[in-house]
Amino acid sequence: MRNLTVLLVLLAAQAFAQTKGDAEAKLVAMENAWNAAQRDHDAKALEALVGDNFINTDWDGSVQDKAEFLKSIKDPSVKYTSMNNDNVAVFMYGNTAVVAGAYHLKGTKSGKPYQAHGRFTDTWIQSNGKWQCVASSSQHNAK
Repeated sequence: MRNLTVLLVLLAAQAFAQTKGDAEAKLVAMENAWNAAQRDHDAKALEALVGDNFINTDWDGSVQDKAEFLKSIKDPSVKYTSMNNDNVAVFMYGNTAVVAGAYHLKGTKSGKPYQAHGRFTDTWIQSNGKWQCVASSSQHNAK
């Protein structure tokens, strides 16, 4: 009986590890999809990634709700040529995850060259099998 209990505990731990790893990989992929949507001014794609009560704290301290954030994505004065994340870490807490990392973006802002290096922290919630970002915060040094 003891061997069966140990076996069941090991199988449950393995299943949890696979599920956790799968969720982490999915969240990193969603962060990359976020970058592509932002680079391409695709507010519709971002709308699917953020929750209804989404709140964004931008690098300059300004705060946007979901509607304001999606409107800012459409701003034609900002054109990104690249947007990449690195040193991304995912911290799982049941149906909640915090994704933190560094980013580097390049492009133009109002026709002038622009680039920034910074850090981000995004909070994701899984509801009904779907992950959505409910809060995002970033800080960077623009050049």
